[in-house]
Amino acid sequence: MKVHPIAELFPPLTESELRDLADSIKATGLQHPIVLDANGVLLDGRHRLAVCKALGVEPRFTTYEGDAPGTYVLSINIRQRNLTSGQAAMIAAEAHAYAATSGLQLSDASARSLSEKTGGDDRMALARYVMQHEPALVDSVVTRAVSLDDAYKAARHSVGRAQAEKEHLTRLRIEDPELADRVISGELSPIQAWQERAARVKEDKRQRMVATNLLCDVVPTLAQTRGSRAFARFDPQYQSPGRPVTRETIAHAMTALTEMAAIWEQRDLP
Repeated sequence: MKVHPIAELFPPLTESELRDLADSIKATGLQHPIVLDANGVLLDGRHRLAVCKALGVEPRFTTYEGDAPGTYVLSINIRQRNLTSGQAAMIAAEAHAYAATSGLQLSDASARSLSEKTGGDDRMALARYVMQHEPALVDSVVTRAVSLDDAYKAARHSVGRAQAEKEHLTRLRIEDPELADRVISGELSPIQAWQERAARVKEDKRQRMVATNLLCDVVPTLAQTRGSRAFARFDPQYQSPGRPVTRETIAHAMTALTEMAAIWEQRDLP
């Protein structure tokens, strides 16, 4: 038998609830008939029908005569089922979203009339936020595996993470286009790329500090020898092991100073 799609949004009864329902039907029979629409679609009582079949009890049926079966299904199930406000709000939000995209008739008044069960507009707003930003948690809320509040926190976290990743990618496009391209290609996530960018910046800073300290140690000392007799007094027998001063090293030093002067001029350093 076909079940109304909004009825299928509700979680199945637990084993304990099914046992209680079976015990009730055994003891007093089926108290509430199975509700169908004019086309034989089941609106309410799928669990009662299943228990009747399992027990060999002849079910009774009645036909819904209203003009808003979707609203009826949502209202009767939320009122009868043992649901938390988070579950009820999520199911109601799902039902209205489904109705909006499938052409089903679902009265806006139904949400207002169920405000006591769903927790009102605030809880419905949380449910819609989770549906939009963390849809993977919708079923977990409906089955009570995750509370609506926790799902909302996770959705807020996802939105914050997505915004941070967007900002990271925007900065990477400016500061490190190569890393940005690796993010766009899927090789790295924005967070991973930004971590690599931070590591590169840290390493660059370390290298600049090392280079600066080296030049500050070497160049001023060399400059102090200008016009002195240090060169004439150089004696190879006293030079430090592993640090020979030869014509080759002097030539390299002169080349290095020429390169350094060019860089200073290019960067307009004093």
